[in-house]
Amino acid sequence: MPERKNTFSSWRRRLAQRAVHAGWAWAQRTGSVTAEHPGRFRFGAMGTGTRLAFPLGTVFGEPWIHIGSHCIVAEQVTLTAGLMPDLDLGPDPILRIGDGVVLGRGSHVIADTTVTIGSDCYFGPYVYVTSTNHSYDDPHEPIGKQWPRMDPVSIGPGCWIGTGAVILPGARIGRNVVVAAGAVVRGAVPDHSVVAGAPARVVRSWDPVTGWQPPLRTPAPVPIPDGVTPEQLLALAELGEGAVNAPAELGAQDGAELAEQAPKAES
Repeated sequence: MPERKNTFSSWRRRLAQRAVHAGWAWAQRTGSVTAEHPGRFRFGAMGTGTRLAFPLGTVFGEPWIHIGSHCIVAEQVTLTAGLMPDLDLGPDPILRIGDGVVLGRGSHVIADTTVTIGSDCYFGPYVYVTSTNHSYDDPHEPIGKQWPRMDPVSIGPGCWIGTGAVILPGARIGRNVVVAAGAVVRGAVPDHSVVAGAPARVVRSWDPVTGWQPPLRTPAPVPIPDGVTPEQLLALAELGEGAVNAPAELGAQDGAELAEQAPKAES
């Protein structure tokens, strides 16, 4: 005989599950850090619209951390200024994060000396940026006990840093650079380039005359024309694969013409 299901126990479990999820959602909303609700944190500067998601990673030295406006800092992101908490780091900020920066879940930004992240940079999850590296000059002394080397790090505006990338001390990354997932970057990286590997090297770059070299293997995405509504896009999606290039072919048309195109294709 099949075992009889305990309806009452199942109902209690569903109720408890909903309560846990609702409680966690409340904790995430309440525990997030903003300029209006900084909690115990006293950042040197934090712009409007910026939010640090809860639960936070390790955060200390926040008086020397300046974060711009409309930034998204995901869960479990570590932001530190200085080697340890409760140090006096002087009058100037140590960690500067520009406007519109997104730091992916589990990322670490360790600024023992100056680290600058330009505006509109996007980090994937688990990116590691550090201005400090262990030294091993003395072969007889444990590496962890030797004084580390420090070198400022700068990441230019508009960069995309892929999942698991490591940005080492002294890295100077230019504007609109793509750092591939898992890359290990040190030294100078020119503007408008793609770097990959460990150690990272330039695998693609942009030339104002010849464009991307080597050439891109896929066509550039076509922006959705102005005035197109979500309903019109859904109507095009229902047409199947034949409608995939519709935005490119109809880019010069306005939203009303796109709406007319869908019923014609169906008939």
